[in-house]
Amino acid sequence: MTTSCPECESSVTLGATPRISEILECGDCASELEVVSLNPTTVALAPNVEEDWGE
Repeated sequence: MTTSCPECESSVTLGATPRISEILECGDCASELEVVSLNPTTVALAPNVEEDWGE
């Protein structure tokens, strides 16, 4: 199963059974992508993880 990268439009291969919130990496632009929908399967740029410094 494949979908397109929202950053560079290249084809990204999904696993046999993708899951919501699964993180993938685009092979062309190295963007981290998050599975946001399964029907149809849709990915979006994954949010950047920020440090909270204990706050």
